[in-house]
Amino acid sequence: MKKFLTEDWVVTFLSIPLLIIAFFASELDGGPKIPETLTTTEAWMNIGVFFVIALVLLYVGNRLLNRPLKGLLMSFIVIFAIAVFAQWIAKLETIKYYGFEAVFFSVIFGLIIRNVFHVPDWLKPAVQGEFFIKIGVVCLGATVLFSDVMKSGAAGLIQAVLVVGIVWFFAFWLARKFKVEQATAMTLASGCSICGVSACITAAGVAGTDKKQLSYIISLVLVIVVPMIYLMPWLASVVVPMFTDNPAIQQEITGAWIGGTIDTTSGVGASSEMAGEVAQKTAIVVKATQNVLIGVVAFFIALFLSTRSVDGKRSNRPSFGIVWDKFPKFILGFVIASAVFSVLQAEDMLTLNEKGKIMETSLAKTFSTFFFSLSFVCIGMDTRLKDIISKENRNALYAFLGAQTFNIIVTMLIAWLMFGVVKPAIWPSTPEKPATEEVTELKAQLPPVEANATVITIEEPVVAPEVTFE
Repeated sequence: MKKFLTEDWVVTFLSIPLLIIAFFASELDGGPKIPETLTTTEAWMNIGVFFVIALVLLYVGNRLLNRPLKGLLMSFIVIFAIAVFAQWIAKLETIKYYGFEAVFFSVIFGLIIRNVFHVPDWLKPAVQGEFFIKIGVVCLGATVLFSDVMKSGAAGLIQAVLVVGIVWFFAFWLARKFKVEQATAMTLASGCSICGVSACITAAGVAGTDKKQLSYIISLVLVIVVPMIYLMPWLASVVVPMFTDNPAIQQEITGAWIGGTIDTTSGVGASSEMAGEVAQKTAIVVKATQNVLIGVVAFFIALFLSTRSVDGKRSNRPSFGIVWDKFPKFILGFVIASAVFSVLQAEDMLTLNEKGKIMETSLAKTFSTFFFSLSFVCIGMDTRLKDIISKENRNALYAFLGAQTFNIIVTMLIAWLMFGVVKPAIWPSTPEKPATEEVTELKAQLPPVEANATVITIEEPVVAPEVTFE
């Protein structure tokens, strides 16, 4: 049992109740929601639910990990309040318009407390960023459904594999050329090539990246994604028409390009919405496909590290045991959650809300977002800006910017190849008839109108049940 009393295993087990609650989202009327206002009773009830859930998990986790419980309550109250405030700010219409996420404000507030003021001893017990963030990653797994991956078909899957593979190795090579430390380079490459924050955390757990370096790279991801949300739709409107004049194919290429380059899922949604409905659907599916590769990349990083001995020389006998030791166990929770909820969806056991979204995965996403917000408050409180403003970190910045530029170029070419050339050639789609054409055909089938008959003129296309004309 002692083997399971590690943080990775404990957070995986503690995430199970959250996933069970998410499964019953339809019976819970969608479950607790992140408040968009602080002036209603319902909003404060939701806040209370989140507070109780997070506090119970924190206490149980610390108990199992033999961490001190003294002072945990007061410390957690402050961290929770900051996270809720960050979530509330991110819900404001002006903030949403400019694309800033809750985790961005969580980090900023944590950095201000750490660097402008001071983190007193009584505030430190609940500053456990990794604990919160791993719970968020496990819950995130429930939102990655196999059906979403398959919607883009082989084209989306091949693009995801090619983009992640090519961009990861280029980013890692470039970071090492800039003399970035190996573990940090792996984390940077994962964040740039897969899905930003979640991939950074996973890769850092496998590679053993220093917490300060992880905080710096996450900050880069969150800051750079904001201008890219607006840059990519504009860039696509200029570049994509050069490759094809088919509007439908243009939308798919644009969506695949945005989904493969913007590093956060919410950023992909916001950016692709500006490009059109088809582009948004393609972008989100492509992003979900890349998210699936988090565990795959973590495994190969662990495999690579297992071939190196302690003195840094390569070993010829990588063992499964070493790979297992280095592999982050909470990623198993991510994969299992994804598999279970995918099966539930395949068996029609999940419920759609009035907006057409799956209620169960939406609640899992809410839990994930909230625990991410808690974790980034802690990351900010753990980070001294003086420690990360160094030549080494400047090199990491240059490497990240170079890798992201490379990512934009390569992903555009792959998106055009898969969705502009391969998919139309191998899997041509039959375009649906416009509603106006269907109405014209229907009119042509009607018999001539007799004298004194009542005439119904169809001015606009309508959707109606089957009608028999006599």
